[in-house]
Amino acid sequence: MERLRREIEPREAGLDPKTLGRLDEYLAHQVDDGRLPGYLLSLARHGRAAHLTTYGMRDRKAQLPVETDTLWRIYSMTKPVTSVAALILVEEGRLSLTDPVSRYLPEFAEPRLYESGEGADTRTRPAGQPILVRHLMTHTSGLTFGFYYNHPVDALYRDAGLENSVRPGADLPRTCREYASLPLQFEPGSQWNYSVSTNVLGRIIEVVSGQALDEFFAERIFGPLGMTDAGFQVSAEQAGRLAELYGEQEDGSIAPVPGLPLHGRPRFLSGSGGMVATARDFHRFTEFLRRRGELDGVRLLTPETVDTMTTNQLPGGADIYSYGSPFHRQPGNVGVGFGLGVSVVIDPDVTESPSSLGTFGWSGAATTTFWVDPRRDLTVQFMTQVRRRTPNTIYPELKRLVHEAVVA
Repeated sequence: MERLRREIEPREAGLDPKTLGRLDEYLAHQVDDGRLPGYLLSLARHGRAAHLTTYGMRDRKAQLPVETDTLWRIYSMTKPVTSVAALILVEEGRLSLTDPVSRYLPEFAEPRLYESGEGADTRTRPAGQPILVRHLMTHTSGLTFGFYYNHPVDALYRDAGLENSVRPGADLPRTCREYASLPLQFEPGSQWNYSVSTNVLGRIIEVVSGQALDEFFAERIFGPLGMTDAGFQVSAEQAGRLAELYGEQEDGSIAPVPGLPLHGRPRFLSGSGGMVATARDFHRFTEFLRRRGELDGVRLLTPETVDTMTTNQLPGGADIYSYGSPFHRQPGNVGVGFGLGVSVVIDPDVTESPSSLGTFGWSGAATTTFWVDPRRDLTVQFMTQVRRRTPNTIYPELKRLVHEAVVA
């Protein structure tokens, strides 16, 4: 077990201690007011951790504080890791972004497109083009999530027992077959809709590599990058460091909720959201991305591949707001495009929070987030464990104060 440690004083890294103090006060206030159980925040400049704060509890009932070695459910921050896994196979010539998904998963050979109606009266027609691997990585596949409650196809996912992306007891191959049996919301490549696409990508990685997803991640990513605690399950030795998962209540308070079944290898290996990791683990992953595919002499991807991953891939340079399905036309998506598994700032003049051109990252369902700002040579991660039912107001303020803290 290794911990993340501060390596340099903030001023030496071009960070303003007073602004960082305001940031810590803001986040501590969220804990003191009962909106967060506790948190960890880290900022690194030029590859060296310059600000590291822990505050509050990882388990309020047991009165266990957040530590630098706390394990966090990172949910959708798993997606960029899955993208890296797929891109490793692309560089090896075993997979192509332009391959039809059906080459590896025959159940997707004849996708149907939603036309009209609801439930049993749903009418569909053959899709005009196949789903490509690229569509999965850019969330332009036409797949969806059942929990959106925004489109008749979302309801079909719920009717199939897929509101939480997987039917209880199902594994990844069966779940992908269930996705393939449902109609697409739109023609592949024609819109952006955050979805179960990365689970399908995870299954393709298994088929192409001949390994289970957790085994591929451990052998090809976690081991080489020294992500010593990262994985899809928590061992008996690690269990005491796992943060309790909380859910936001109607009154804004938080209460414990059932978390992922992490004790023992999960039957469903989710490339969309199945990982746990420490701050040190994810710091190493973000540094690998910041360094364009290499860390401590270990290179997993070429700089050109990482550049492609972290460059907007939406047609015509569109942002998520303009290219997204109606559910995603939200202020936070203005000026933000999407690469291969990460969001990318394409117009900082119009983004909701101050940012730099080319900043990329992603967030998780339990209010975890990370981003890499190449222009400022900055990486940031924020870890807590609260599944929200209302719009997240923490991220905009967090991003604003981090942006203001960089003074050199």
